[in-house]
Amino acid sequence: MSLLSTVLPYVADQLTQFASGDMWLACTALLFRDSSGGAYTGRTMELSMELPYVVASIPKGHTFTSVVEGHVPLTFQSKYNVFGIAVPAGSIADLKIVEGMNDQGLSFSLLAYAGASGPADNAAKTKAMLAVIDLGAWVLAQFANAAEVKAALAENIAILTTLVPLHGAKTPFHFIVHDRSGKSIVIEYSHEKQNVYDNPVGVMTNGPEFPWHLTNLANYTFLNNMDQSTGKFGDLEVTQPDSGIATAGLPASNTSVGRFVRAAYYATFAEKPAPEKAIRALGHVMNNFDRPRGITIDPPQSGGLDIEGFSATEGQAYKTEYTSWTALGDLGKNEFYVRTYDAINFIRFDLNRLFAQSALKIAPLAKISQLETLDATDALLQAS
Repeated sequence: MSLLSTVLPYVADQLTQFASGDMWLACTALLFRDSSGGAYTGRTMELSMELPYVVASIPKGHTFTSVVEGHVPLTFQSKYNVFGIAVPAGSIADLKIVEGMNDQGLSFSLLAYAGASGPADNAAKTKAMLAVIDLGAWVLAQFANAAEVKAALAENIAILTTLVPLHGAKTPFHFIVHDRSGKSIVIEYSHEKQNVYDNPVGVMTNGPEFPWHLTNLANYTFLNNMDQSTGKFGDLEVTQPDSGIATAGLPASNTSVGRFVRAAYYATFAEKPAPEKAIRALGHVMNNFDRPRGITIDPPQSGGLDIEGFSATEGQAYKTEYTSWTALGDLGKNEFYVRTYDAINFIRFDLNRLFAQSALKIAPLAKISQLETLDATDALLQAS
């Protein structure tokens, strides 16, 4: 039995539970800047199980095919080299990109959005259409910046929130695109239409819809990063014993709403370092959205998946969302970093070297993420 045939039923089960509201997927994405205005992306992927993620370097000229049931397949060739974290759907040749960059410094992130609902399929069955699950491949293969993506989407490109190829629910996602200049857009299918929004804060989490999150930020106008450590109540003068009081007003929960506000705060107020230190600074920022297993546990559900370490009574299992992986992207240097839940350190991909190859390269993320181990024992033993 192949890995795909073993894993795909579990992927379908996860998506079924998500679409029905029995499970939530929590992801946080943000845009970060260095002191010179360079753009970087960070995102976390939260689930209650591991999917069969692969990392893939896809050369320019590669042909993609998107299938919408009842229509002829849509094929398109990649104008640019593409690197991504993807999930194979049905076969290793059919990659659904959930996070990626191209050689022009354009990034794409897929995030869960339970409220997704796109236009009805009223097109002639002979018309080729793009399944929204293939939006990542289409964006990264065809466009150099966010403005080009926005313009193309405004041309009534036939994109449908189709049934996910792995099961039978509408694609429960929305998408954020950043480019090398620091421009950011959100692509969201809701209220039976396609919505493309400029993203002035460069942040995205999950539901509600994106404009709601921007409106909600008006409730946090008091936030800044300046500690107010002294005060007076009547004749009583009080002093905060340590630093950090500035963050007291930040939402503490791991809900989509709370994470959006926190991500906007960190992206705004974290120190903008020199370019050579920016990825490390971004790593520290994204650590604030890293979720260990067991921090929140969903009630037992009959017939649920067994989660390692959380076995339950007969026919039940506890579900706990955790950060499956965290990804960082340097849009100026074409560098990509990823850290999985089972790894301590980020691993780095030099995309310029990968893009110099003309062949498609694919490897399981779980395997390749374990390649780098840092052990300083010998260095200390050899110290004078």
